[in-house]
Amino acid sequence: MKSPVHQILQSLHERYASLHDGKVADYIPELAKADPNWFGICVATRDGHLYEVGDTRQKFSIQSISKALTYGLALQDRGEDHMLSRIGVEPSGDAFNAISLKAGTGKPFNPMINAGAIATCGQILTTEFESRIDRIIRYLSTCAGETLEVDDAVYRSESETGHRNRAIGWMLRNFGIIDEDPQEILETYFQQCSLKVNCADLAVMAATLANQGINPITGERAIAHDYVDKVLGVMASSGMYDWSGEWIYRVGLPAKSGVGGGILAVLPGQLGIGVFSPLLDEQGNSVRGIRVCMDLARELALHLFNPSAVPQPAMRRSYNATQVNSRRRLPSTAFHALRKYGDRIRVMELQGPLLFSTFEPVVRELVKQAPYCQHVILNLRHVVSADEVSLRLLHEIQLQLAADGVRLLCSQTGRFTRSLTAAGIPDSAIFASEDAALESCETLVLSEILPGHLSVRPAITLDQSALLTHCDGDEIDLLDRRMETRSYAAGETIIQSGTRADELFILLSGSVEIRLQLETTRHQRLDVLSTGMSFGEMAFLDSSPRSADVIALEAVTCRVMDRELFESLDATCPGLKIKILNEIALQLCSRPRQTTRKSPLSEGDLDLPMGPDHAFRHAPSILQGGEFVSRSNRCGLTKPIQRRESSSIN
Repeated sequence: MKSPVHQILQSLHERYASLHDGKVADYIPELAKADPNWFGICVATRDGHLYEVGDTRQKFSIQSISKALTYGLALQDRGEDHMLSRIGVEPSGDAFNAISLKAGTGKPFNPMINAGAIATCGQILTTEFESRIDRIIRYLSTCAGETLEVDDAVYRSESETGHRNRAIGWMLRNFGIIDEDPQEILETYFQQCSLKVNCADLAVMAATLANQGINPITGERAIAHDYVDKVLGVMASSGMYDWSGEWIYRVGLPAKSGVGGGILAVLPGQLGIGVFSPLLDEQGNSVRGIRVCMDLARELALHLFNPSAVPQPAMRRSYNATQVNSRRRLPSTAFHALRKYGDRIRVMELQGPLLFSTFEPVVRELVKQAPYCQHVILNLRHVVSADEVSLRLLHEIQLQLAADGVRLLCSQTGRFTRSLTAAGIPDSAIFASEDAALESCETLVLSEILPGHLSVRPAITLDQSALLTHCDGDEIDLLDRRMETRSYAAGETIIQSGTRADELFILLSGSVEIRLQLETTRHQRLDVLSTGMSFGEMAFLDSSPRSADVIALEAVTCRVMDRELFESLDATCPGLKIKILNEIALQLCSRPRQTTRKSPLSEGDLDLPMGPDHAFRHAPSILQGGEFVSRSNRCGLTKPIQRRESSSIN
């Protein structure tokens, strides 16, 4: 299944593939051979994931894009003070190949124009074993995560026609900006610009800068952390030639273009972009590349000065329903079925601001999880904001998952409910609580794997209740004559906390919720009971006050055993009382096993005792900081679901 991010890039590619404005560079004869139809777009994330569309593996010469990266190597070799004494950092306002030096000093205005780039090459140190160009190639290869090579045909073409650059080189020598005969330095510069790269290489190079100088794929440091911001600074002010000011205004990303048709752009701390199309405008920038970057920055809110662009992982933790389940109390068969098939339900808790760079890893995780589950719940309790881009991606991935047979729900949406609805998320996919969403998913999973399981169980008679399973006909008749029948409407309170516990209830129809009131408008759901189950036993046995409320979730019919009847059984039918007490004991023993598998309480929620296995609720497979941690399954995935085959258990 394709990610919505990939589809966004595909849409951009289709949007501009028919644009043929501009022309291929021809002042270097070899560059004129480029096919004007070549067009690729690649985005590399800070954790090394690539999204690619079009001709992203087509080789072309890096040209001036190398200037920005080589400046970082020179800074490492010589230090900032030395470099500033030789090369300025101000925009020149001139063409990239202008013979433009500061009056009096002879310093180039910045490292991004040819004069500054040639001067930068002159600052690269040689070693006993490596020449300047060898060091530059190794360094740029580390940035790209690939071994780069010089395109000899382009190099010869550059060298044979580089008369203007030779003039610049001799002027730099005249002013003492470079200290050696410029011939070797110029050849180094020509070779540097002739390195063969592709669009994906550019995106990884950009992501290396975004990742504070560490290649996100190889994990190898390419640029010293201390100089990354200096490189990005000159890219922001001068990287797009004489269009740099409008670029930073419209796109807002440090970038560098080259006359080979490439553009490298960086969103610091988040991602890198590479675009390739050899049709150039008058300034020497790729026409399609500029259009793509402008649209990406606008549509994905990537502008560097966007106040919401604060990188923070959106994934807080992740677990499935083999480890946790809703607070609805289940029959034993259903409970054990969920332990086996609960991995078809996955919960992902999100946090912080949702924008493209933080939500994209969530989208990627959803795509990865799709073959392994049927239901995914996104818990938004800890989300502080969600921009239009993330909401659009959420809607698109929901549609894609639905087409693949996966149901995506959102829980604890709070103030984002309207925004989700406006973005196209249906009301049926929005739940006030994670517990309610889990219950909805469990019902569907159980209906598939247990054909006899019904989410709405039919009404029963007294003898069919779990509490009276082992009673004989005479005992049932005795209770049937003496137990009161009561009915409650949906939302009606059956038991109120703090009241006397003189009654035990058996549900003949409907379902009830046990809840603890926390505030005037907020409560904690403790349990959900359905037809055939009983409630109120614990306080009934020890005569303590009720500790929680019991609310009818729908129309409910109960049979009620009062204390007088219960105590009278000592004399009239002691065997019946023993059976009831024995069944209550068995049920109370089984509840901790389910309770310890309830949904983990979020920070700030009420932390209630859950029985001797209380600590188990901290054991779910957790995804924190982008990595799954689980005792049994580090990747958090199980066997892919065969969706066309029905699976059930007996």
